[in-house]
Amino acid sequence: MASILCPSLTIVTSYAFSNEPKLVSKFTAVTGNSYSPLWLSCTRPGNPARNHFQLKSSNGLPQNAVSSNDGLAGSSLAKEDGKPQPLEGPFPFPDSEYTGSNLSITVVGASGDLAKKKIFPALFALFYEDWLPENFLVFGFARTKMTDEELRNMISKTLTCRIDKRENCEDKMDQFLKRCFYHSGQYNSEDHFSELDSKLREKEGGKLSNRLFYLSIPPNIFVDVVRCASLKASSKDGWTRVIVEKPFGRDSESSSELTKSLKQYLTEDQIFRIDHYLGKELVENLSVLRFSNLVFEPLWSRNYIRNVQIIFSEDFGTEGRGGYFDHYGIIRDIMQNHLLQILALFAMETPVSLAAEDIRNEKVKVLRSMRPLELENVVVGQYKGHSKGGKSHPAYTDDPTVPKGSLTPTFAAAALFIDNARWDGVPFLMKAGKALHTKRAEIRVQFRHVPGNLYKRNFGTDLDKATNELVLRVQPDEAIYLKINNKVPGLGMRLDRSDLNLLFRARYPREIPDAYERLLLDAIEGERRLFIRSDELDAAWALFTPLLKEIENKKIAPELYPYGSRGPVGAHYLSAKHNVRWGDLGED
Repeated sequence: MASILCPSLTIVTSYAFSNEPKLVSKFTAVTGNSYSPLWLSCTRPGNPARNHFQLKSSNGLPQNAVSSNDGLAGSSLAKEDGKPQPLEGPFPFPDSEYTGSNLSITVVGASGDLAKKKIFPALFALFYEDWLPENFLVFGFARTKMTDEELRNMISKTLTCRIDKRENCEDKMDQFLKRCFYHSGQYNSEDHFSELDSKLREKEGGKLSNRLFYLSIPPNIFVDVVRCASLKASSKDGWTRVIVEKPFGRDSESSSELTKSLKQYLTEDQIFRIDHYLGKELVENLSVLRFSNLVFEPLWSRNYIRNVQIIFSEDFGTEGRGGYFDHYGIIRDIMQNHLLQILALFAMETPVSLAAEDIRNEKVKVLRSMRPLELENVVVGQYKGHSKGGKSHPAYTDDPTVPKGSLTPTFAAAALFIDNARWDGVPFLMKAGKALHTKRAEIRVQFRHVPGNLYKRNFGTDLDKATNELVLRVQPDEAIYLKINNKVPGLGMRLDRSDLNLLFRARYPREIPDAYERLLLDAIEGERRLFIRSDELDAAWALFTPLLKEIENKKIAPELYPYGSRGPVGAHYLSAKHNVRWGDLGED
């Protein structure tokens, strides 16, 4: 396309991309001291604009530049300097579609359930919605012997046209599968990763290459894979990043050792520790709700909030995953990561900005302000067999993959406290369990009673029935609702507790993206705010490690509860001890 700009002009650009093939961008031509806007309309036939990749990260900030630290000093990843390189030509668009760079995504452990059910479908959804750059390819790597075509057949069974169900979905699926390839190898073999590197370079066609590795593998082989990938399959001229799945160790010591081992081959900026709960829509909405609505932020403290409850329940047991689960238990699997991360986001002070480091700094402050967990503020349970409605459900220890006599908790409830000026004395109650009566994940904020309430006689002696409560339902059926008191229409004075309800599927009929889609996109763009920093991980383990060691050393027997029940009775005694009533008791 011929340029209509004088090459002697200095061009200052602001990019305005849309989903349409026709792109309109505003340029300011700078000549001496004069500034005049110049609008250009440029058409790029056959290449519709990627609607996000060039624009901004999901927090609304400009896309992160590649850090000069985003590689290893002294290795093939190191950059000579962190200065921006001059771009040739009059249109300095910063994305791979225009500059000719390539994005290569390698899913390590491609034959596993997580890869098949979550990662490949998330990548397809991003491609389907044009969130990926023009030049990208996907490689699967695992020990299983498989051809490219067999990989495509395998992952095609889990790809769906769920997003808007547009007519071109089958075509997009075919286009996506053609970009998927496979290489079989051992996770600890540098030779096999060198072979992977050769295949990647062949497909990248000499373009500048950015590489993302997703480790969908057990944690005991993280370090082997990182070592081989870093030494033999990292990018020579672009960035290399690694997404690491939880669990990040079993306690402070093992977590610290894992971090130390990973940092032998990667910098902190290259490590993306993923917690998929941070990518869920309602968890993302938590900060927006608080910091962009004047009605909530002044109430967000001990002065108005009586307690906060973070509740997670599943209506199924270990389902054959007992061997893995028994090694970790519900506290390590759910509470130490998912629920604690939600608590930190909820309780943090207002960050300086929406930049990743500013947000993560505030989360770390919360974690470091928390009182050490004591056994007297914790209840553990384990589900037992139960028959209901003619159907029999097995006990946890009936799972053939679980050791007989296991004391591993499948349920835990805990009361936590943050010793700072904002939250002093406010109990944060966590509850997580398997084989309960319902599937649920929600944050419940119970406000204090109205002092001198004129209508207290209408509520009787149970003032909890008059408590205002804000609920963020993370899953299922995402919603935000506020419980308020109001008068029932009629001649009498009868009060009722009603909901001001934002049900997302009613207000936003468009399909809500899966958490893995958001997190994969952020990793591609170098946006780190939804990933866990190493000091954040250290602070989280410091809270739970002493408790876990005490439970295991004293061989604390979990309280048994029937499969499909509300959990052990001890959880209700724990809440009553802190003058709290679980908010989910009246809702099913």
